[in-house]
Amino acid sequence: MAAAAARWNHVWVGTDTGILKGVNLQRKQAANFTPSGQPRREEAVSALCWGAGGETQILVGCADGTVKHFSTEEGRFQGQRHCPGGEGMFRGLAQVDGSTLITCVDSGILRVWHDNDKEASSDPLLELRVGPGVCRMRQDPARPHLVATGGKENALKVWDLQGSEEPVFRAKNVRNDWLDLRVPIWDQDIQFLPESQKLVTCTGYHQVRVYDPASPQRRPVLEATYGEYPLTAMTLTPGGNSVIVGNTHGQLAEIDLRQGRLLVCLKGLAGSVRGLQCHPSKPLLASCGLDRVLRVHRIRNPRGLDHKVYLKSQLNCLLLSGRDNWEDEPQEPQEPNKVPSEDTETDELWASLEAAAKRKLPDVEQSQGALQTRQRKKKRPGSTSS
Repeated sequence: MAAAAARWNHVWVGTDTGILKGVNLQRKQAANFTPSGQPRREEAVSALCWGAGGETQILVGCADGTVKHFSTEEGRFQGQRHCPGGEGMFRGLAQVDGSTLITCVDSGILRVWHDNDKEASSDPLLELRVGPGVCRMRQDPARPHLVATGGKENALKVWDLQGSEEPVFRAKNVRNDWLDLRVPIWDQDIQFLPESQKLVTCTGYHQVRVYDPASPQRRPVLEATYGEYPLTAMTLTPGGNSVIVGNTHGQLAEIDLRQGRLLVCLKGLAGSVRGLQCHPSKPLLASCGLDRVLRVHRIRNPRGLDHKVYLKSQLNCLLLSGRDNWEDEPQEPQEPNKVPSEDTETDELWASLEAAAKRKLPDVEQSQGALQTRQRKKKRPGSTSS
């Protein structure tokens, strides 16, 4: 695929081999983009987010601690920013005002950087210790200066990057179970609910919980469970009244956040779900995981699987284009003396049908005569063999 056509890709996927894959679902094509031209596992992509200027730039968080800038207009990487500090892979990536970069790693180091500063030795603008075992850092789309963090034995916290170094909200664990034993904490993914201060989390113990920082209590105001396996990814539906969660066995389900009940299950996945994202206005869901297949489901009637693309590598994260003309693409000008591919295929089809019609069919009468001759040659009853 030409670099100029990269802007029309519908889904961008980060892989375990350090490749950024752009998928055009209308053309059923996928293109690989790497800074060095070769896949490298030490540059495995663990986080993706849109950069400044809408969907013209993608920030790619790699396992070696670098954040690379990819231009969807030019179809190539335009530089990188080394973001040292902490241990583990990026668990969240965000940008504020086009010049400030936010990163968070496994060990719980959240840092704010000048994105325009390319020097690897530069100091961050802000550093917060959000607690070890971080599984997800998520930015509030409506208030970009607010981020939420959570992980294994690391309860949900909301941080104001323009305020103090203490969280503005710290969730409290649920009450002990019926055996009076402490309930473990394992927040795997976080989402901010639109037009509200509420947050929703999914856990490694197959729970979906809603928190309201505006309420007096710090415990969940709603809790629902789905299945028996750890939930690994979550996304909001276009209306914002429900979420879709995926687990380690490839199961997808939509959970209503108003009543906490299961709405519908989606089929098709064969491995652990690593990335989920709904289109902001269309009833479309993109999913990827360890089965190396990108799928796009339609989540409203008629529900079903619209697209399925095998991408060869283990997939860690994805970005779904939010443009309204999602299914439209300007036609490329054809060469003057070039016959359209559809006409060529049609001509070949009719030519093959004419050739088939001219073939002589087997003579049915001749075959019947041969059958009668074989029947006469049968031995009469009572005859003996010599």
